[in-house]
Amino acid sequence: MTKPTPKTIQIFLPGGSPTGIRVAEITTRIVQVFDIPRKLLADFLKMPESQQVGVYYLVSKPEDGSEPQVYVGQSGDLQTRLKGHDTQKDFWERALVMISRTNSLTQTHALFLEWHSLQTIRKIDRYSDLNGNAGSRPYTPAPMEADCHEIFETGQILLATLGYPMFDPLVQTSKPDEPEEYFYCKSGGTQGRGLYTEEGFVVLTGSVGRKSHVPSIRGTSTANLRDKLLEDGVMKAVGDTVIFTKDHLFRSPSMAAAAILGRTANGWQEWKDEEGRTLDAVKRQAPLP
Repeated sequence: MTKPTPKTIQIFLPGGSPTGIRVAEITTRIVQVFDIPRKLLADFLKMPESQQVGVYYLVSKPEDGSEPQVYVGQSGDLQTRLKGHDTQKDFWERALVMISRTNSLTQTHALFLEWHSLQTIRKIDRYSDLNGNAGSRPYTPAPMEADCHEIFETGQILLATLGYPMFDPLVQTSKPDEPEEYFYCKSGGTQGRGLYTEEGFVVLTGSVGRKSHVPSIRGTSTANLRDKLLEDGVMKAVGDTVIFTKDHLFRSPSMAAAAILGRTANGWQEWKDEEGRTLDAVKRQAPLP
């Protein structure tokens, strides 16, 4: 994995509010990403940028910790296309629109970026895409394809900065001299395995949890989350257990432990390393270097 380099990112607030429309760009590059709350879509459609060729991502990030969703599209007529999605698609909460500050994206750029975005989303498997068919790779001349990869790389950074890391792996590859620090949740037949990351706690593929909830959590957000993970296919029921079919990010270690154990849990105490030390002891109580 290439070591990240320092970057300066500018975020402009056209309406002056940090919860309104945000425009992100790396100051030395031409790509811009507009982060548009659905309620303010009409405001974006009044901007001249909405008349450009662009690639867009309609996203939903559930607060309950279940899988975020995305729909990817491209258009030379963003105004009409996004108006249609506002009428016809219910799931999304924000539209993320990637354009060129110099209005230099062509339809060929957009078609390749749409295709490449979907391929990457499906490979990373962090967001559930709602596109159905990813289509075939569009013909793109080699010089233009090189431009597209550079545009995509910039868009990837900007989207992650805005809080939508749909192209970034949940588990980053460690440096050779820094092995992964795994934590385990083992109780009454559960075999949870995960990583504490900058974003939260990732339960890894193959982790085994209890299928049933304890009676005290029925009807609670914890039980609803487990049901949603089963519905989305993140967990699969096998006999009296559930097995994680993919890596999944939880906002907290406690939410991750509850998903494994089927009950409320203090994840800082339930997750332990190979030596039996709790996550709390390793990460919160350890002396500063």
